[in-house]
Amino acid sequence: MSGSPEAAETAERAEPAGYAPAPGLVAGLEADRALLGRTSTAERVADILRDRIAEGFFPPGTRLSEDSVGGALGVSRNTLREAFRLLTHERLLVHELNRGVFVRVVTVDDLNDIYRVRRLVECAAVRGLGEPPYEVRAVEAAVLAGERAARDRAWEDLSTANIRFHQAIVSLAGSPRADELMRAVLAELRLVFHVMADPRRFYAPYLVRNRQILEVLQGGDAMEAERLLASYLDDSQGQLADAYRRKMSRR
Repeated sequence: MSGSPEAAETAERAEPAGYAPAPGLVAGLEADRALLGRTSTAERVADILRDRIAEGFFPPGTRLSEDSVGGALGVSRNTLREAFRLLTHERLLVHELNRGVFVRVVTVDDLNDIYRVRRLVECAAVRGLGEPPYEVRAVEAAVLAGERAARDRAWEDLSTANIRFHQAIVSLAGSPRADELMRAVLAELRLVFHVMADPRRFYAPYLVRNRQILEVLQGGDAMEAERLLASYLDDSQGQLADAYRRKMSRR
């Protein structure tokens, strides 16, 4: 093949066209560079990207450019590729041959499995609480944040508060491994809500139920709290799966 070494290198680094994030979104990652500090490990890069994906910073279907993302975070291509590999293993990203790395689009089967895991983890966390009183300050803080967001009509903040409510429920188990599992599961669930693009519809009705679960826990009745939570998850899954199925059929 003819051509200069520089031209060959440029061709090797060229990235395919796709649904890439807008320049302003990638530029926003530059603020995260300080979080990496002096230890720019792939795990820390993965933490940042996982949080950004969960926040909707990179919507489902977005292609993550190695050049733009790596440049914004100031990390090497090898570090970024390892972070991509970790997030692909967590089912947040998908690698498509000759096209690149994309934020994954969740299927209805994925959604149902997410809820299966949520029942196993969340209900078990409440079931294993033992004797009251329970340390529920994080649960209360999430409920108050959700109510405040609803009053302010800040729907994205409402969705974030709802996610934090369920993270706080799992944290009652006092298990770092359960917390890590739940963080990944809820990040994947957020991909569904970003496709739906209507957090008010799918979060607002559950504010009252969040408070009800909180108050039951404050009263020391773990068994009733588990019953309420299981019913909550059943209703949420049914509502979301039906709406998501209709949405995806029109894509």
